[in-house]
Amino acid sequence: MNIEQLRDYCITKKGVTEHFPFDEDVLVFKVGNKMFLLTSLKNWEKNEATINLKCDPEYALGLRANYESVEPGYHMSKKHWNTISLYKGELAIPLVKQLIDDSYDLIVKSLSKKIRETLQ
Repeated sequence: MNIEQLRDYCITKKGVTEHFPFDEDVLVFKVGNKMFLLTSLKNWEKNEATINLKCDPEYALGLRANYESVEPGYHMSKKHWNTISLYKGELAIPLVKQLIDDSYDLIVKSLSKKIRETLQ
């Protein structure tokens, strides 16, 4: 997966917007104005691509125990966010996409009913 494929996958989800709220390096994807994925463009350029994703706390612990590529979220809540290293080759693309979907779904579930209805 390259940065264009990641962007294409995220931006096709309902209600997703992309932003650079922190600086010109950190690309953030949001739904309902809440982040579900963050990534550093500089890391992609250095072939050290990582993404931060929201995750159910219990599932996050299991992922971290089973995959070296999954670590507690860098500069994020360690309980609710994971940092995924994409270029270590350990995680298959379908799993990465599922983790992105899970992060998106967790955020959508946290939105107000009114906002969720606009995404249907």
